[in-house]
Amino acid sequence: MSGTEKSSTTRRDLLQVAATAGAAGALLGGLGVSPALAAEMGRSEKPLKAAFSNAGLQATWCAQGKQAAEYWGKLFNVEVTWFDGQLDAVKQRAAIDNMASQKWDFVAIQAFGIGTLTQPVQKMIDAGIPVIDMDTLIAPLDQINVHSFLAPDNEFMGASVTQALVNALNGKGKVIMTQGALGHTGAQGRAKGFNAVVKQYPGIEVLDTQPADWDVSKTARLWETYLTKYPQIDAAFFHNDDMALAAYNIMKAHNRTNILIGGVDAMPPAIQAVSEGRMFATVRNPSCRIHGGAIVAGVAALAKGEKSGKDIPKSVVTDGPVVTKANAAGMQWMEDHFLI
Repeated sequence: MSGTEKSSTTRRDLLQVAATAGAAGALLGGLGVSPALAAEMGRSEKPLKAAFSNAGLQATWCAQGKQAAEYWGKLFNVEVTWFDGQLDAVKQRAAIDNMASQKWDFVAIQAFGIGTLTQPVQKMIDAGIPVIDMDTLIAPLDQINVHSFLAPDNEFMGASVTQALVNALNGKGKVIMTQGALGHTGAQGRAKGFNAVVKQYPGIEVLDTQPADWDVSKTARLWETYLTKYPQIDAAFFHNDDMALAAYNIMKAHNRTNILIGGVDAMPPAIQAVSEGRMFATVRNPSCRIHGGAIVAGVAALAKGEKSGKDIPKSVVTDGPVVTKANAAGMQWMEDHFLI
């Protein structure tokens, strides 16, 4: 290698290090990023307009995702416009129909239910707009040409928390699973993970598996019934933390706080509940990584020309860990800075 090549490589390496430091500074301290460092980060030189929608901002996971998308959008020079799904397939469809009637540089969508948004999403794809699918399938990937699908391994999440609960019960006990929306592919994966674990333990009896559709009021009503109907419930697995904590309040009112609770998402209230012993465990569904990743994927498609299926895989796994007392504080710090 010539001296010139060595010098060029060294300068490039230093720029990459500086870019990383600049990105970290922006993330951790909200600092501005210089144009040179911004270019190294992949920030768009011109302002971009992106449309985002997730299942419903009533859910804390979705609300955190909105914050993350807007935060990463500012870093990467993207103006984010939000279309709230309102935890209702019909209302989200109306919002996405509205979205599809407008022009965007890219869009990112978490569908409330599979197959509910296919037509307006296809309209945007046909118009040449990159569509990033988040967390749950808009449609099977062989049926719709989304730019990429960013999601955790939902089966892993369901299985890992269920396994933690079963281990704590020494393989014997009565358990309940409270599901999310049955049309949500994430909920389908979490249920599959739960079932895969419990079928290995003949001593585990599953009392009920009704869905609550991510709705805390519906969850509370279900658990009022369960606590009256079942004198013994040893553990409960919930498809998200909001439902888990809503059920805990009902358990507390009935003086049944001996029930081990497992959730999904590792949202800040659940992390605190795990730290305090009100919940046994949760697992991180990385809302910030998924929504922030959608910003990065959209900008890379436009600013760097990243091609779907070539430069970015059609499916990107965005897993987070099981959260217990041992790692709860660190997980909270990561979320505070929209890193996971």
